[in-house]
Amino acid sequence: MSANFHLSLPCKDVATTKTFYTKVFNVELGRNTNSWLDINLFGNQITFTKSGEFNFEFKNYRLEEHILPSFHFGIILDIDEFGKLYGKLLQMDIGVTIETTFMKGNVGEHLSFFVKDPNSYMIEFKSFKEKSSIFKS
Repeated sequence: MSANFHLSLPCKDVATTKTFYTKVFNVELGRNTNSWLDINLFGNQITFTKSGEFNFEFKNYRLEEHILPSFHFGIILDIDEFGKLYGKLLQMDIGVTIETTFMKGNVGEHLSFFVKDPNSYMIEFKSFKEKSSIFKS
């Protein structure tokens, strides 16, 4: 089954969030007002609702030799799209984490990098070596 997902998140400032996603990821805007906006993030609906300051303090976790944020969301891309996006974001100098390979030589091997948005959300971009291994254990 193939389906899109919807995720609703609080945001500190709708205008700043709108500018970030439209300029950095060239997203299509959906319905929006001064207090919330919908974006099309790679075919998925993300709603940002103005909430002011908020706190998502979660412990990080270790995967292999890397410390990763426990609270994050992301997109799985094919290798060509992954490479194009990674190169574009590096040129924009917006604080992209270093691209790395997780689970090398094992089921679920994938490339990954993270970007932080203006609300301090960590967005992970992945590209699996074998698409069929996304949900295999």
